[in-house]
Amino acid sequence: MSAGTDIILDIRELRKVFKVQRKGKTHAVHAVNGISLAVRRGETLGIVGESGCGKSTLARVLLGLTGADGGSVTLDGADLLGRNRRNMAETRLNVRMVFQDPYASLNPRRSVGDSVAETGDIHRIFKSRQERAERVGKALDMVGLGAGFAGSYPHELSGGQRQRVGIARAILPEPELVIADEPVSALDVSIQAQVLNLLADLKTRLGLTLMFISHDLGVVAKISDRVAVLYMGELVELAPARALFTDPRHPYTELLLTAIPRPDPSKRITGAVDVSEPPSRLRELVGCPFRERCPRATGICASEAPKLRPVAPERFVSCHHA
Repeated sequence: MSAGTDIILDIRELRKVFKVQRKGKTHAVHAVNGISLAVRRGETLGIVGESGCGKSTLARVLLGLTGADGGSVTLDGADLLGRNRRNMAETRLNVRMVFQDPYASLNPRRSVGDSVAETGDIHRIFKSRQERAERVGKALDMVGLGAGFAGSYPHELSGGQRQRVGIARAILPEPELVIADEPVSALDVSIQAQVLNLLADLKTRLGLTLMFISHDLGVVAKISDRVAVLYMGELVELAPARALFTDPRHPYTELLLTAIPRPDPSKRITGAVDVSEPPSRLRELVGCPFRERCPRATGICASEAPKLRPVAPERFVSCHHA
């Protein structure tokens, strides 16, 4: 899915199915349904979609927190799905997570310094207590807090400061890939901008690759190089950020873009605004999963599922009428 050759993360036909019991029947919910995606080294790839589209499940599979039911994932050529205990430890250092709720992700009984150092303690990457203190202080400096915060506790910090601690904890092991799952959704708008600027700055300074997960395309537009749009566990559009926001090709992407506030009404994305809920994930759908909400749907959409295909340079869309 990428014209670049320096691919750090290669996802192919990834699948995750959950079994759900309802009224005595077992239903298969395809949370991640055959997603193929290549992430380029040093880029910020935005992952967007409504709640329940598979964004967080995708992240959990990449981190090894949830097992996959099919497909393959490689990081720098190393298999992530067939990890043994040793490989899993390496993954936990090379792929780090910034969580949505900065307060819930921190142990209230541990100091900021101990929380930031936790991964290093578990994997024994510090050679001495002095090195531990130095690396914790450096990580806190890099996120704009300073080593003096090491002795503080989460309840003494603001929401923005707690999220900076979460980011410091993620970058301390010097990872290659950072997955940020809705990292600013619990923050005030003014603080959101500061955290987004921090992530962009750290990406440049540390040479990080970022996967930025969000339901808010307005936020994703500010930080992403490319954007992948998910709907009901499937990848429906992949494009450079500027191209996607100025010329969306999938009707679901158009729907998401209508929700972005725009000060100039003349620049508002036009089109049919569908405020209905997605169909139940417990239903077995035939054809295009978006067809019941799509203003362009025709007969083929009800009988045949579209495949992700190139429609322009570096642009891929899963739609019969794109």
